[in-house]
Amino acid sequence: MRLELRRGSLVLAVLARLRVEQYGYSLRVALAQDGLEMEESTLYPLLRRLEGQGLLVSEWREEEKRRKRFYRLSPEGEAVLVRLHAEWRRISDSLERIL
Repeated sequence: MRLELRRGSLVLAVLARLRVEQYGYSLRVALAQDGLEMEESTLYPLLRRLEGQGLLVSEWREEEKRRKRFYRLSPEGEAVLVRLHAEWRRISDSLERIL
């Protein structure tokens, strides 16, 4: 059940963090610092799925003599983030009243 609860919140957290461009590892570190640790085997498929849905854009660049794939929100991703954040607030408020 814990995994079910985390699944939707991870999508919201990734979208929110990618308002600022990051590459996969830096995103993973930032999420972990926020208390949302995520395995690479979870993060990278999620990034590919979100990009496939048009919510993210990415590009390969060389940084520190290594090729890294940088991700950021697309305009559609920004709009979806606003809607998901509003829905998150409604759900959170309801659960707080219930709990």
